[in-house]
Amino acid sequence: EVRLVESGGGLVQAGGSLRLSCAVSGFTSDLYVIGWFRQAPGKERVGVSCISISDRSAYYAPFMRSRFTISSDSAKNTVYLQISSLKPEDTAVYYCAAEWPYSGGLALNLADYHYWGQGTQVTVSS
Repeated sequence: EVRLVESGGGLVQAGGSLRLSCAVSGFTSDLYVIGWFRQAPGKERVGVSCISISDRSAYYAPFMRSRFTISSDSAKNTVYLQISSLKPEDTAVYYCAAEWPYSGGLALNLADYHYWGQGTQVTVSS
């Protein structure tokens, strides 16, 4: 059974940083992609970044590249999302999700991700 568990969210002041973690289990190969998405109150869920576990290539949504860094640690079966220079508008529930099997071509299309974690709340105070 595929399982994704996020952690690392919390309340942080503007200008601070956070590292979110996504612990994954249940995959039978490394041919999958983990994506990070976020959903602010009253808004649609949007993609932030994704990473291919097999070759660690990464993709960022155009407006996310400067302050977000995605990485993976295969030994720990964990994918991270580092967020720096946090802004109040970064307040959202952050989800990790898996595209498996990987169809090729890194992207952040919600419909491609069939396995989701429960989300972790990030709140940025001004």
